[in-house]
Amino acid sequence: MLFLKSTTVTKAPGIYEVDIAAKPPGKTYGVYLATDPDNPPTAVLEALAAAGFLQTHSSAYTHKDRGKVLDLHFQKDGTDLFKGWKLEECEANMAQINKIFGDVGVAFTPRVMSLAEAYA
Repeated sequence: MLFLKSTTVTKAPGIYEVDIAAKPPGKTYGVYLATDPDNPPTAVLEALAAAGFLQTHSSAYTHKDRGKVLDLHFQKDGTDLFKGWKLEECEANMAQINKIFGDVGVAFTPRVMSLAEAYA
């Protein structure tokens, strides 16, 4: 679940928060979205699916400010060990992610999770 301060502000229609994060060592990134279930970001979800990202998690909850939130997680398998991404796959997949979110005006900074966060 992504940390949200409020559900009154969105980064793009239907998107409260975006996190592009990788488990250590940081080559294979997942897409983590906090979305508005009543106004889903359909174009973004369709673009992720078209790029080969599969939804791996969906969890709905009510934020403390009473707004509804749907947390969605997406992953894309690679051809490296344990379905990770090789360097060239990482570059291509990150370019796709940048385009998908850039098309709706969402900026993000990819990050590598801490060990505690990644395996909690």
